[in-house]
Amino acid sequence: MNLARSFNEWRRYNATRAQLNRLSSRELEDIGMNRGDITEVARKAARI
Repeated sequence: MNLARSFNEWRRYNATRAQLNRLSSRELEDIGMNRGDITEVARKAARI
């Protein structure tokens, strides 16, 4: 994996985590998630 791709994945991971962490617990529940799911969802989103 090249450096640019790794950097872009890291940026997407951090952006996704930040956006999800800004949601309230109720908002997360509305989309079928809880706080414990955020890291895994962000990892998956970064590799798309």
